[in-house]
Amino acid sequence: MKITNVKVDMFNWKSEPWKTGVGMKFGQTQQLGVVTVETDEGVSGNAFLGSSRQGANHFAPALIEYLKPMLLGQNPQDIGSIWWRMWRMNRSVSTYAIGAIDICLWDINGKIAGQPIHRLLGTCKHSVPVYSSTAYHATKEDYVEEALKFKEMGWQAHKLHPHGEPYADIEISKAVREAVGPDMKLMMDSMWAYKYEGAMRVGRAIEDLDFYWYEDPLVEEDIYNYVKLHQKLDIPIMSTEYAPGRFYGMTQWITEYATDILRGDVAVTGGITPMVRLCHMAEGFNMQCEIHHGGNSLNNVANLHITMAVPNCEFFEFFPCTGANEYGLVEDIQYPDGMVHAPTEPGLGYEIDWELVKREHTATLE
Repeated sequence: MKITNVKVDMFNWKSEPWKTGVGMKFGQTQQLGVVTVETDEGVSGNAFLGSSRQGANHFAPALIEYLKPMLLGQNPQDIGSIWWRMWRMNRSVSTYAIGAIDICLWDINGKIAGQPIHRLLGTCKHSVPVYSSTAYHATKEDYVEEALKFKEMGWQAHKLHPHGEPYADIEISKAVREAVGPDMKLMMDSMWAYKYEGAMRVGRAIEDLDFYWYEDPLVEEDIYNYVKLHQKLDIPIMSTEYAPGRFYGMTQWITEYATDILRGDVAVTGGITPMVRLCHMAEGFNMQCEIHHGGNSLNNVANLHITMAVPNCEFFEFFPCTGANEYGLVEDIQYPDGMVHAPTEPGLGYEIDWELVKREHTATLE
């Protein structure tokens, strides 16, 4: 089997604008891309490229210019070899593009085997809890209202993306904990908003409020202060989502005792291949590796396969819990009773809404 073509079909992704507390803006009209890897035996693999923050137009040209020439003529089952050759181009090509090609190859291999991807990776479980993950809300009362909504739906865990200002974030955290009571797991994602002093103050406060983890209080380059913070706090710290070097930059976070939990996803880390390796690396140190949302629906499906194939990812993230990142599939991932279940169909196992792609089509790059 040989790869005969690689293309990206671009189409409009229209959604209401939304944001997070540190000022990251999402939505309105972006370009989502369907990446297709075709083979000489008629089996194709697909992935989505782009997010509601950065459209595929930011990544697709480099995918076609740099990755496609290397991929043509290759055996799509040589995933490990191909991923390493793509990674060596990471100074020219985004991990988002590398990840999309890697997902396409896994999709092909699942279809060849007639099995969902998590079966090829080695299924560990068939369901996990999903946590509702907030966007920005103007008031603490709005955060409370949303948390109570998901608690009443039977969801077990809820994560705050608050305002990015330490004292305001402490007040939001107190209000939500008081409203939901002691039984619902609460997490905090500060999205790199604080300096060390602010991170310490918030960490102490949410420790007292029995939060489940403390995510990204500092920028990933600040490993020095992460080490200090880790020494001072008892609440589990989770970082490394955007850490330099991605998979190859993670060992120092473990050996320097800078984080308790590792973090990544198929887009930022660069595909299913390195994300599974990252989970296994964490497992070797008896650490959790919680998988971040993928930025689009099909990336989240790929994340879901990994979640089911590793023993050390406890949750699945639904961000934002308004559903604003869902687009482009006939039916998206479902969350009955706050649980998410392993896909059962071959490959990625979810159907692209090709009628939508055709209706909103803007360009094809190949």
